[in-house]
Amino acid sequence: MVEMHEMVPGKRFDRYHELGQHAFGEKLGLYIVVPQQLIVEVGVCIVYMVTGGKSLHKVHELLCKEPCKEIKLSYFIMIFASVHFVLSHLPNFNAIAGVSLAAAVMSLSYSTIAWSASVRKGVQPDVAYGYKAKTAAGTVFNFFSALGDVAFAYAGHNVVLEIQATIPSTPEKPSKGPMWRGVVVAYIVVALCYFPVALIGYWMFGNKVEDNILLSLEKPTWLIVMANFFVVVHVIGSYQIYAMPVFDMIETLLVKKLNFSPTRLLRFVVRNLYVASTMFIGITFPFFGGLLGFFGGFAFAPTTYFLPCIIWLAIYKPRKYSLSWCINWICIVLGLCLMILSPIGGLRQIILQAKDYKFYS
Repeated sequence: MVEMHEMVPGKRFDRYHELGQHAFGEKLGLYIVVPQQLIVEVGVCIVYMVTGGKSLHKVHELLCKEPCKEIKLSYFIMIFASVHFVLSHLPNFNAIAGVSLAAAVMSLSYSTIAWSASVRKGVQPDVAYGYKAKTAAGTVFNFFSALGDVAFAYAGHNVVLEIQATIPSTPEKPSKGPMWRGVVVAYIVVALCYFPVALIGYWMFGNKVEDNILLSLEKPTWLIVMANFFVVVHVIGSYQIYAMPVFDMIETLLVKKLNFSPTRLLRFVVRNLYVASTMFIGITFPFFGGLLGFFGGFAFAPTTYFLPCIIWLAIYKPRKYSLSWCINWICIVLGLCLMILSPIGGLRQIILQAKDYKFYS
């Protein structure tokens, strides 16, 4: 996608759907790309609402000891959402650059705290490394859901063109140069965050580890509190990165298709309604692990793992059975399998969690 951003001389594809339109035609490109991209971005925002609320809830549990009154998770999700009722009115990606940088730093920080605190806690007495599910069917479904988790974790492609659009570009110094460097650094940071947490967390807690490992940790209290605050800052920035393209799409539709005036009132209403909607869904379905698996497969797999490959094949038309042709087709087949199987596992997990869950509790 970085390579395709300026594939036509003198033109930049600053939106995912613009690239889709170039590959598939004006109308078909919109119908293929926009619904999938919207599902991704809305899904991420819902997951981040749940993540931010749960982290705040954990901070309250750690700092407020008995006889402390229990506060519902719903209220903490509302507190997290209140920040976005303000930040969502920033004009563009450049305006949230500081928030985005803080989010990246926080991500590396809380991940380091998570695995180092796990090492300090040590291997638990009752640790078990076997499958969590008791049946073969349950194990298979959990595997499907885990594939969705991985897809969710490595799926930054959905906003890569919008981010690249903010980088200055000339024929001598095209934007793909600094963008490629940024992508490589970003995925190195992602690997440094995820791999130690996954391996050490499982080593210490086994199959009883929480979806969010920080929820499995209690001491040292001050460090775990700080790590959860870092999570909150991280998802605040990440929420805005995924919400900005949705704001752009909705406002463009209302102005160009429905003839609304591009006023501050329109922006105020659209953005507040969007934040309120994602907050409400997050409060209603606060199932972190299940949501990751479901959205990772159903939404992220198409826009990340096979749609860019289809666009590449449609535009560049590499020679049949060449290395480029083979790699792209392998990604397409695997991506389709991921899209079909992962949501099944994620949805099953949500259903199982919902059995014992009291809504708005």
